Amino acid sequence: MKKVIYAEKFFLESGVVGPGFLTLDETRFGEFSLELPGGEIEILDYTDKWIAPGLVDTHIHGLLGYDVMDNEAAGIHAISEGLLACGVTSFLPTTLTASTEQLDSVVEMIGKMYQKVKGAKIQGIFLEGPFFTEKHKGAQNTSYFGDPSLAKLEKWQIKSEGLIKKIAIAPEREGVAEFTRFAKKLGIYVALAHSDATYQEAKTAVENGASIFVHTYNGMSPLNHREPGMVGAAMSLKNVFNELICDGHHVHPVAADILMNATGRDRIALITDCMRAGRMPDGNYQLGEFPVTVQSGVASLESGSLAGSVLQLKDAIKNVVDWGIATPFEAIQMGSSVPAKSVGIADKCGKIAYGLAADFIVLSKELELEATYLEGSLAYQIKNKKEL
Repeated sequence: MKKVIYAEKFFLESGVVGPGFLTLDETRFGEFSLELPGGEIEILDYTDKWIAPGLVDTHIHGLLGYDVMDNEAAGIHAISEGLLACGVTSFLPTTLTASTEQLDSVVEMIGKMYQKVKGAKIQGIFLEGPFFTEKHKGAQNTSYFGDPSLAKLEKWQIKSEGLIKKIAIAPEREGVAEFTRFAKKLGIYVALAHSDATYQEAKTAVENGASIFVHTYNGMSPLNHREPGMVGAAMSLKNVFNELICDGHHVHPVAADILMNATGRDRIALITDCMRAGRMPDGNYQLGEFPVTVQSGVASLESGSLAGSVLQLKDAIKNVVDWGIATPFEAIQMGSSVPAKSVGIADKCGKIAYGLAADFIVLSKELELEATYLEGSLAYQIKNKKEL
């Protein structure tokens, strides 16, 4: 017996359709139709609801008290399952700058266990560092900064069993051009971050294959009318993707709108940069080797600098709509298909398309998450409004 979803709207990659019916062919998406399909079927009735692809978080460090750098399989499992309540069905566990030995161990651990998670699927690893520079270090430990190393990257890719999808570097470091070309050969997307680079240095990195700006505006040289810097490069260079943390703390809504207008919303990947305090109460936590205080939803170092976020991706898509800077369709795309495209996993996730794994979410008209499905089966359902 086939399952058929009935809903008011379906957010396909080509646009919004409905009311209508979407067939599930066991664990995969079938065809969409305006008419009820024939044959023996089971209807999943989501009258007045919206069906969207499962969200894709390509930059997330932790959740529910766990951090990727804890190097514990149990923590990765907990993050995976916890992300279902955030509307996320695919993600890239994200590391921090650390010793080579610790990164060796973390990527090896994830490479061995990633297919065993029961919640959001691990579609790769994001190495945030360690090839950064000091001025815009954020919550990265400068003790481990250095120039990009081909040997280290190749070792990490081998240890992870080919799972690394993205690595962030500062474009002003030595050897960036050669490193970027080498990473591309390994199937790794190069991102630019935690950098005081000039516009020209960022542009040169992009010309050699870098294609993502990490948490744009944050941790990078700002736009100046005489030196456009990293922000100017992010806004003006073609064929790049820009991550944005839309929690209302990292980037002002007007600044987010300016970037979206400059690049096009089809080049904006909403991410969370969430640390272990995500879905946890305010209090004292740890991010890498640094103490972090979370108060009123803001994670800060002792210096007052922001230290990741406690943002949930479902809230990021709602925020940009509530701020009036994106339509629901644009917001959902920025939280699903765009991030998937940015790291080359759009053939696996981020859209409702025939034959793809039926990972999707159910939203209210107010963009509040009501349910998360993995491969056609209900994996999470909100029990009461307090969970929102």
